[in-house]
Amino acid sequence: MNLKKYFTLAIISAASAFTVWAQNPVIRDQFSADPTARVFNGKVYVFPSHDIPAPPNKNLRENWFCMPDYHVFSSENLSDWTDHGVIVSQNKVPWGDSTSYSMWAPDCIERNGKYYFYFPANKNVAGPNGRKGFGIGVAIADNPEGPYVPEENAIDGIFGIDPNVLIDKDGQAYLYYSMGNIYVAKLKENMTELASKPVAIDNLPEKGMKEGPFVFERNGKYYLTFPHVENKTERLEYAMGDSPEGPFTMTGVIMDESETGCWTNHHSMIEYNNQWYLFYHHNDYSPQFDKNRSVCIDSLFFNADGTIQKVIPTKRGVGLTAANEKIQLDRYSDKSENVKIVFNDTTNTFAGWKTVLENKDAWISYNAVNFEKKNTGKVVVNARALNGGKVELRIDALDGPVLAEISVRKGTEMTVSKTKISKVKPGIHNLFVVAANNNPVEIDWISFE
Repeated sequence: MNLKKYFTLAIISAASAFTVWAQNPVIRDQFSADPTARVFNGKVYVFPSHDIPAPPNKNLRENWFCMPDYHVFSSENLSDWTDHGVIVSQNKVPWGDSTSYSMWAPDCIERNGKYYFYFPANKNVAGPNGRKGFGIGVAIADNPEGPYVPEENAIDGIFGIDPNVLIDKDGQAYLYYSMGNIYVAKLKENMTELASKPVAIDNLPEKGMKEGPFVFERNGKYYLTFPHVENKTERLEYAMGDSPEGPFTMTGVIMDESETGCWTNHHSMIEYNNQWYLFYHHNDYSPQFDKNRSVCIDSLFFNADGTIQKVIPTKRGVGLTAANEKIQLDRYSDKSENVKIVFNDTTNTFAGWKTVLENKDAWISYNAVNFEKKNTGKVVVNARALNGGKVELRIDALDGPVLAEISVRKGTEMTVSKTKISKVKPGIHNLFVVAANNNPVEIDWISFE
């Protein structure tokens, strides 16, 4: 395990005053996908799409994406997220087909005190070619939380999905979107009309689906990032250039294909409190159906030459975890092979996961826990062991000092128990939980008081 990496993340988080627990996925009560993150007024706002199970009797495509509306979420620490509710619904878009459930990946940008929310949807009137197809519309608000009022018409001259907007340093706004290719066009000052015809961006992969562009500028370089199906599922790739319209040169991979076969990924990047982050999605809460996805966050780093270091997705996510919060070990930093992560309730996956230590010496680690003086008395564990079990709680390393030996009583139900611990030096520590006998132990969470 790369302890140096996790200590580094802990230091970064501490400097940013992240003092509450965090884990992936970050939105835990509904499905969410295609996250566009923005920093407005010192907060991070995430504008994702909203997956739902397809409602019956709606004449919808079977086993396909079903997306009726958009929520917006905000946070000051990337751990605690506030849901501000629905900001745009398919039922309230004048030009949209209210029966299509096709509110796909959106974006939002601020200009002159107004917030412009860009979203794709199926049109309710056929165009010149006889097809309804996808348009991109704009809804406008005075605050990032809304309320947003959709424009009467979609942006004229666009047939596509996945809008993304960049306002360059000279004030010129650019709209990027996808439909087979990735396109770019200038926007007028009003942010609702095109100032130039869309142009397909050259020098991108010709084979395999490309979609979901997200463009940003850093140190004078422009990064065109996008999901691309190189093989069977999407991975996140990027190209670099010297201007918002290119030319761009393909540069590398940001995140590899999902190991579990999730067909899509979609993302955004922001810098917040001097640290860059990658927002993306995965089907953690819906492992058998990859059209129901959830937003995740991991730290993003650049090399000295400006290229992006590949991001390895984690369960642990970003930020510190306060020791007196419920620490979800299943959102682990590392684990041994004889540890399983399973749902608490397979009929309600939003109830989260539990950790199963299968036999002696099985271990799991959870890094970057913030201990204060008041967090040094007892460890509280919610666990069960059919035949009774015992685990050791260690600190900072797998062979580190033992904080406590925890006995889990024999039983069929999860039971909360408390055990005294050795004194912990205040600060940031990594935790290791190790099975001390061969009886399997299931742990829902641990905490300190």
